[in-house]
Amino acid sequence: MSSIILIVDDEASGRQTLESILEGQGYQIELAENGAQALEKANRILPDVILLDVMMPGMDGFEVCRRIRKDPKLAEIPILILTALDDRKSLITGLESGADDYITKPYDRYELRARLLGITRLNRYRKLVEERANIDAAHEKLLSAYDATIEGWSRAMDLRDKETEGHTLRVTDLTIKLARMMGVNEGELVFYKRGALLHDIGKLGVPDGILHKADKLTDEEWAVMRQHPQFAYDMLYPIEYLRPALDIPYCHHEKWDGSGYPRGLKETETPLAARIFAIVDVWDALISDRPYRPAWEKQKALDYINEQSGRHFDPKVVKYFNELAKVEGF
Repeated sequence: MSSIILIVDDEASGRQTLESILEGQGYQIELAENGAQALEKANRILPDVILLDVMMPGMDGFEVCRRIRKDPKLAEIPILILTALDDRKSLITGLESGADDYITKPYDRYELRARLLGITRLNRYRKLVEERANIDAAHEKLLSAYDATIEGWSRAMDLRDKETEGHTLRVTDLTIKLARMMGVNEGELVFYKRGALLHDIGKLGVPDGILHKADKLTDEEWAVMRQHPQFAYDMLYPIEYLRPALDIPYCHHEKWDGSGYPRGLKETETPLAARIFAIVDVWDALISDRPYRPAWEKQKALDYINEQSGRHFDPKVVKYFNELAKVEGF
Protein backbone atom coordinates (compact mmCIF):
# COMPACT_ATOMS: atom_id res chain seq x y z
CA MET A 1 0.00 0.00 0.00
CA SER A 2 1.38 3.44 -1.01
CA SER A 3 2.19 6.08 1.60
CA ILE A 4 -0.25 8.99 1.86
CA ILE A 5 1.41 12.42 1.66
CA LEU A 6 -0.59 15.47 2.74
CA ILE A 7 0.71 18.67 1.10
CA VAL A 8 -0.28 21.85 2.94
CA ASP A 9 0.37 25.14 1.11
CA ASP A 10 -1.84 28.19 0.63
CA GLU A 11 -0.37 28.85 -2.83
CA ALA A 12 -1.56 26.74 -5.75
CA SER A 13 1.85 27.02 -7.42
CA GLY A 14 3.52 25.56 -4.33
CA ARG A 15 1.13 22.62 -4.24
CA GLN A 16 1.59 21.99 -7.97
CA THR A 17 5.38 22.10 -7.67
CA LEU A 18 5.37 19.49 -4.93
CA GLU A 19 2.94 17.30 -6.85
CA SER A 20 5.22 17.36 -9.89
CA ILE A 21 8.29 16.51 -7.80
CA LEU A 22 6.53 13.56 -6.19
CA GLU A 23 4.78 12.35 -9.32
CA GLY A 24 5.75 8.78 -10.19
CA GLN A 25 7.27 8.13 -6.73
CA GLY A 26 4.48 5.79 -5.63
CA TYR A 27 2.81 8.18 -3.19
CA GLN A 28 -0.89 8.96 -2.78
CA ILE A 29 -1.09 12.75 -2.74
CA GLU A 30 -3.66 14.75 -0.76
CA LEU A 31 -3.86 18.57 -0.73
CA ALA A 32 -4.84 21.24 1.81
CA GLU A 33 -4.93 24.99 1.22
CA ASN A 34 -4.71 26.27 4.81
CA GLY A 35 -4.15 25.23 8.40
CA ALA A 36 -7.76 24.48 9.28
CA GLN A 37 -8.20 22.32 6.18
CA ALA A 38 -4.94 20.57 6.98
CA LEU A 39 -6.14 19.60 10.46
CA GLU A 40 -9.48 18.40 9.14
CA LYS A 41 -7.90 16.28 6.40
CA ALA A 42 -5.23 14.92 8.71
CA ASN A 43 -7.91 13.67 11.11
CA ARG A 44 -9.90 12.14 8.30
CA ILE A 45 -7.20 10.43 6.20
CA LEU A 46 -4.37 9.96 8.76
CA PRO A 47 -1.52 10.62 6.29
CA ASP A 48 1.85 8.92 6.59
CA VAL A 49 3.71 12.24 6.19
CA ILE A 50 2.70 15.91 6.14
CA LEU A 51 4.61 18.40 3.95
CA LEU A 52 3.79 21.69 5.66
CA ASP A 53 4.32 25.25 4.45
CA VAL A 54 4.94 27.85 7.16
CA MET A 55 3.85 31.19 5.71
CA MET A 56 0.07 30.84 5.51
CA PRO A 57 -2.64 33.37 6.40
CA GLY A 58 -4.63 32.80 9.58
CA MET A 59 -2.97 29.75 11.11
CA ASP A 60 0.70 29.46 10.16
CA GLY A 61 2.57 26.19 9.77
CA PHE A 62 4.17 26.38 13.21
CA GLU A 63 0.74 26.53 14.86
CA VAL A 64 -0.57 23.68 12.68
CA CYS A 65 2.43 21.63 13.74
CA ARG A 66 1.84 22.35 17.44
CA ARG A 67 -1.84 21.40 17.19
CA ILE A 68 -1.02 18.14 15.45
CA ARG A 69 1.46 17.22 18.15
CA LYS A 70 -1.15 17.85 20.86
CA ASP A 71 -3.71 15.60 19.19
CA PRO A 72 -3.20 11.97 20.37
CA LYS A 73 -4.69 10.70 17.13
CA LEU A 74 -2.22 12.65 14.96
CA ALA A 75 0.78 13.16 17.23
CA GLU A 76 2.96 10.46 15.67
CA ILE A 77 2.59 11.61 12.05
CA PRO A 78 5.97 12.80 10.67
CA ILE A 79 5.99 16.47 9.59
CA LEU A 80 8.43 17.97 7.12
CA ILE A 81 8.32 21.78 7.07
CA LEU A 82 8.93 23.52 3.73
CA THR A 83 9.47 27.26 3.88
CA ALA A 84 11.23 30.27 2.35
CA LEU A 85 12.35 31.27 5.87
CA ASP A 86 16.00 30.29 6.17
CA ASP A 87 17.04 32.01 9.41
CA ARG A 88 18.19 30.06 12.45
CA LYS A 89 15.29 31.28 14.62
CA SER A 90 12.70 29.91 12.17
CA LEU A 91 14.52 26.58 12.04
CA ILE A 92 14.52 26.31 15.84
CA THR A 93 10.86 27.39 16.02
CA GLY A 94 9.92 24.70 13.49
CA LEU A 95 11.72 21.97 15.39
CA GLU A 96 10.34 23.16 18.74
CA SER A 97 6.85 23.09 17.21
CA GLY A 98 7.32 19.39 16.56
CA ALA A 99 8.60 19.18 12.98
CA ASP A 100 10.71 16.13 12.12
CA ASP A 101 12.62 17.85 9.32
CA TYR A 102 13.00 21.32 7.79
CA ILE A 103 13.80 22.26 4.17
CA THR A 104 14.08 25.81 2.85
CA LYS A 105 12.80 27.01 -0.52
CA PRO A 106 13.84 26.81 -3.27
CA TYR A 107 14.57 23.16 -2.60
CA ASP A 108 16.34 20.56 -4.66
CA ARG A 109 13.84 17.97 -5.88
CA TYR A 110 16.27 15.10 -5.37
CA GLU A 111 17.06 16.17 -1.81
CA LEU A 112 13.35 16.49 -1.05
CA ARG A 113 12.64 13.03 -2.46
CA ALA A 114 15.52 11.53 -0.47
CA ARG A 115 14.44 13.13 2.81
CA LEU A 116 10.83 12.13 2.27
CA LEU A 117 11.88 8.57 1.46
CA GLY A 118 13.88 8.43 4.71
CA ILE A 119 10.92 9.69 6.74
CA THR A 120 8.45 7.27 5.15
CA ARG A 121 10.82 4.36 5.74
CA LEU A 122 11.20 5.26 9.41
CA ASN A 123 7.46 5.74 9.78
CA ARG A 124 6.77 2.40 8.12
CA TYR A 125 9.27 0.71 10.42
CA ARG A 126 7.68 2.37 13.48
CA LYS A 127 4.24 1.14 12.43
CA LEU A 128 5.56 -2.37 11.90
CA VAL A 129 7.13 -2.32 15.37
CA GLU A 130 3.86 -1.09 16.89
CA GLU A 131 1.85 -3.70 15.02
CA ARG A 132 4.25 -6.41 16.16
CA ALA A 133 4.01 -5.17 19.74
CA ASN A 134 0.21 -5.21 19.54
CA ILE A 135 0.25 -8.69 18.04
CA ASP A 136 2.64 -9.91 20.74
CA ALA A 137 0.49 -8.37 23.48
CA ALA A 138 -2.64 -9.95 22.04
CA HIS A 139 -0.81 -13.26 21.75
CA GLU A 140 0.25 -13.10 25.40
CA LYS A 141 -3.33 -12.36 26.46
CA LEU A 142 -4.56 -15.27 24.38
CA LEU A 143 -2.00 -17.64 25.91
CA SER A 144 -2.97 -16.44 29.39
CA ALA A 145 -6.59 -17.18 28.58
CA TYR A 146 -5.63 -20.63 27.29
CA ASP A 147 -3.64 -21.40 30.43
CA ALA A 148 -6.41 -20.16 32.69
CA THR A 149 -8.80 -22.48 30.86
CA ILE A 150 -6.42 -25.42 31.28
CA GLU A 151 -6.06 -24.73 35.00
CA GLY A 152 -9.84 -24.57 35.26
CA TRP A 153 -10.12 -27.97 33.60
CA SER A 154 -7.53 -29.42 35.99
CA ARG A 155 -9.40 -28.07 39.04
CA ALA A 156 -12.60 -29.60 37.69
CA MET A 157 -10.82 -32.96 37.44
CA ASP A 158 -9.60 -32.71 41.02
CA LEU A 159 -13.11 -31.89 42.21
CA ARG A 160 -14.51 -34.89 40.35
CA ASP A 161 -11.89 -37.25 41.77
CA LYS A 162 -11.78 -36.06 45.38
CA GLU A 163 -9.26 -38.65 46.54
CA THR A 164 -6.63 -36.93 44.39
CA GLU A 165 -7.54 -33.36 45.37
CA GLY A 166 -4.49 -31.10 45.04
CA HIS A 167 -2.60 -33.85 43.19
CA THR A 168 -2.57 -32.07 39.83
CA LEU A 169 -0.94 -28.85 41.04
CA ARG A 170 1.63 -30.78 43.09
CA VAL A 171 2.71 -33.04 40.25
CA THR A 172 2.79 -30.11 37.83
CA ASP A 173 5.11 -28.15 40.09
CA LEU A 174 7.42 -31.12 40.69
CA THR A 175 7.46 -32.09 37.00
CA ILE A 176 8.66 -28.60 36.04
CA LYS A 177 11.40 -28.71 38.70
CA LEU A 178 12.63 -32.13 37.58
CA ALA A 179 12.51 -31.23 33.87
CA ARG A 180 14.38 -27.98 34.49
CA MET A 181 17.05 -29.88 36.47
CA MET A 182 17.43 -32.20 33.46
CA GLY A 183 18.05 -29.25 31.16
CA VAL A 184 14.70 -28.96 29.40
CA ASN A 185 14.50 -25.46 27.92
CA GLU A 186 11.94 -22.94 29.10
CA GLY A 187 10.03 -23.02 25.81
CA GLU A 188 9.42 -26.75 26.18
CA LEU A 189 8.48 -26.39 29.84
CA VAL A 190 5.33 -24.56 28.76
CA PHE A 191 4.12 -27.78 27.14
CA TYR A 192 5.24 -29.86 30.12
CA LYS A 193 3.14 -27.65 32.39
CA ARG A 194 0.06 -27.88 30.19
CA GLY A 195 0.47 -31.63 29.79
CA ALA A 196 0.88 -32.16 33.54
CA LEU A 197 -2.21 -30.08 34.30
CA LEU A 198 -4.20 -32.15 31.82
CA HIS A 199 -2.62 -35.53 32.56
CA ASP A 200 -5.87 -37.14 33.72
CA ILE A 201 -8.27 -35.26 31.44
CA GLY A 202 -9.05 -38.58 29.75
CA LYS A 203 -10.78 -39.76 32.92
CA LEU A 204 -13.69 -37.56 31.87
CA GLY A 205 -14.47 -40.43 29.52
CA VAL A 206 -14.49 -43.00 32.33
CA PRO A 207 -17.92 -43.67 33.93
CA ASP A 208 -18.30 -42.53 37.55
CA GLY A 209 -19.19 -46.06 38.57
CA ILE A 210 -15.69 -47.17 37.61
CA LEU A 211 -13.77 -44.04 38.54
CA HIS A 212 -15.26 -43.85 42.07
CA LYS A 213 -15.58 -47.58 42.75
CA ALA A 214 -14.33 -48.36 46.27
CA ASP A 215 -13.77 -52.07 45.58
CA LYS A 216 -11.18 -53.64 43.33
CA LEU A 217 -11.94 -53.13 39.63
CA THR A 218 -12.86 -56.11 37.50
CA ASP A 219 -10.82 -56.97 34.42
CA GLU A 220 -13.50 -55.37 32.23
CA GLU A 221 -13.49 -52.22 34.36
CA TRP A 222 -9.70 -52.03 34.21
CA ALA A 223 -9.93 -52.29 30.44
CA VAL A 224 -12.14 -49.19 30.43
CA MET A 225 -9.92 -47.34 32.92
CA ARG A 226 -6.85 -48.02 30.82
CA GLN A 227 -8.46 -46.27 27.89
CA HIS A 228 -8.23 -42.87 29.58
CA PRO A 229 -4.91 -41.95 27.89
CA GLN A 230 -6.51 -42.66 24.53
CA PHE A 231 -9.56 -40.65 25.58
CA ALA A 232 -7.19 -37.78 26.43
CA TYR A 233 -5.56 -38.00 23.00
CA ASP A 234 -8.92 -38.04 21.25
CA MET A 235 -10.11 -35.03 23.26
CA LEU A 236 -7.00 -32.87 22.96
CA TYR A 237 -5.57 -33.62 19.52
CA PRO A 238 -8.18 -31.53 17.66
CA ILE A 239 -7.06 -28.50 19.75
CA GLU A 240 -3.99 -27.42 17.78
CA TYR A 241 -2.22 -25.40 20.49
CA LEU A 242 -2.45 -28.39 22.88
CA ARG A 243 -0.90 -30.95 20.53
CA PRO A 244 2.66 -30.27 21.78
CA ALA A 245 1.37 -30.95 25.32
CA LEU A 246 -0.10 -34.37 24.49
CA ASP A 247 2.96 -36.42 25.49
CA ILE A 248 2.05 -36.51 29.19
CA PRO A 249 -1.71 -37.15 28.98
CA TYR A 250 -1.20 -39.78 26.27
CA CYS A 251 1.95 -41.55 27.46
CA HIS A 252 2.41 -41.20 31.23
CA HIS A 253 1.25 -44.77 31.88
CA GLU A 254 3.84 -46.27 29.54
CA LYS A 255 6.73 -48.09 31.26
CA TRP A 256 10.44 -48.34 30.54
CA ASP A 257 10.23 -52.13 30.04
CA GLY A 258 7.29 -51.87 27.59
CA SER A 259 4.65 -53.25 29.95
CA GLY A 260 2.65 -50.03 30.22
CA TYR A 261 -0.38 -48.77 28.32
CA PRO A 262 -2.06 -47.76 26.05
CA ARG A 263 0.58 -48.60 23.40
CA GLY A 264 3.21 -50.65 25.21
CA LEU A 265 6.02 -48.21 24.35
CA LYS A 266 9.49 -49.24 25.46
CA GLU A 267 12.42 -47.19 26.78
CA THR A 268 12.94 -43.96 24.82
CA GLU A 269 9.95 -44.66 22.58
CA THR A 270 8.07 -42.91 25.37
CA PRO A 271 8.59 -39.13 25.15
CA LEU A 272 10.85 -37.62 27.80
CA ALA A 273 8.02 -35.48 29.22
CA ALA A 274 6.00 -38.61 29.97
CA ARG A 275 9.02 -40.45 31.43
CA ILE A 276 9.64 -37.54 33.80
CA PHE A 277 5.99 -37.22 34.74
CA ALA A 278 5.56 -40.96 35.35
CA ILE A 279 7.97 -40.84 38.30
CA VAL A 280 6.44 -37.68 39.76
CA ASP A 281 2.91 -39.07 39.39
CA VAL A 282 3.73 -42.32 41.19
CA TRP A 283 5.71 -40.47 43.87
CA ASP A 284 2.82 -38.16 44.72
CA ALA A 285 0.34 -41.03 44.72
CA LEU A 286 2.50 -43.07 47.13
CA ILE A 287 3.00 -40.27 49.67
CA SER A 288 -0.71 -39.31 49.68
CA ASP A 289 -3.50 -40.88 51.71
CA ARG A 290 -5.92 -42.96 49.68
CA PRO A 291 -9.17 -44.69 50.80
CA TYR A 292 -7.55 -48.09 50.33
CA ARG A 293 -4.25 -47.29 52.12
CA PRO A 294 -2.49 -44.62 54.19
CA ALA A 295 0.33 -42.52 52.72
CA TRP A 296 3.77 -44.09 52.59
CA GLU A 297 6.75 -42.62 54.36
CA LYS A 298 8.82 -40.61 51.88
CA GLN A 299 11.89 -42.82 52.24
CA LYS A 300 9.80 -45.92 51.51
CA ALA A 301 8.36 -44.23 48.43
CA LEU A 302 11.84 -43.17 47.28
CA ASP A 303 13.11 -46.72 47.76
CA TYR A 304 10.25 -47.96 45.58
CA ILE A 305 11.09 -45.44 42.84
CA ASN A 306 14.68 -46.71 42.82
CA GLU A 307 13.55 -50.36 42.79
CA GLN A 308 11.51 -49.64 39.67
CA SER A 309 14.45 -48.08 37.82
CA GLY A 310 14.86 -49.95 34.54
CA ARG A 311 11.43 -51.53 34.87
CA HIS A 312 8.74 -48.91 35.33
CA PHE A 313 11.02 -45.87 35.14
CA ASP A 314 13.81 -44.50 32.97
CA PRO A 315 17.05 -45.02 34.98
CA LYS A 316 18.42 -41.63 33.92
CA VAL A 317 15.30 -39.85 35.15
CA VAL A 318 15.42 -41.81 38.42
CA LYS A 319 18.99 -40.56 38.93
CA TYR A 320 17.88 -36.97 38.53
CA PHE A 321 14.86 -37.56 40.76
CA ASN A 322 17.19 -38.67 43.54
CA GLU A 323 19.13 -35.43 43.10
CA LEU A 324 15.90 -33.45 43.24
CA ALA A 325 14.88 -35.33 46.39
CA LYS A 326 18.07 -34.09 48.08
CA VAL A 327 17.44 -30.51 46.95
CA GLU A 328 13.79 -30.59 48.05
CA GLY A 329 14.56 -32.43 51.27
CA PHE A 330 12.39 -35.50 50.59
